[in-house]
Amino acid sequence: MRTIDFTPLHRFAVGFDRMQRQFDNAMQVDGAQPSYPPYNIEALSAEDGADKYRITMAVAGFSEEDLDIELKEDTLFVSGKADKPEQEVQYLHHGIAGRAFERRFELAEHIKVLSASLENGMLHIELVREVPEEKKPRRISIEPASKVKGIEDKAA
Repeated sequence: MRTIDFTPLHRFAVGFDRMQRQFDNAMQVDGAQPSYPPYNIEALSAEDGADKYRITMAVAGFSEEDLDIELKEDTLFVSGKADKPEQEVQYLHHGIAGRAFERRFELAEHIKVLSASLENGMLHIELVREVPEEKKPRRISIEPASKVKGIEDKAA
């Protein structure tokens, strides 16, 4: 596989640190981003018109005490550390992974974490986009041309 070095472009990206991090994450080798545990990201419809989302992760075998959710700047970290069984177990088939993991999610601007819950081995993290009033689009009215004075209206 060919490696591309974007270091020379970094000096032109002042003020675009977040975009640079997302670009670097997208360029990671497949092995660098683990596929465990599997997850879904859902867009939910809300009655109030807000943008709501849900991250659902399959974390069978983990309890609330084994999981940790942390938000640093615009990155959501979800990690899990499973306790080892007190006694050694001999498996005929070991299909449920109980290994430690850490998953990172880059959140867009104005995304807030509302809550997290664990139900039947599924971790649900509820998110909402709360755009401040000053950032929301606003409509600007157009005045009729009759109210605007022109040069011809002035006396010579």
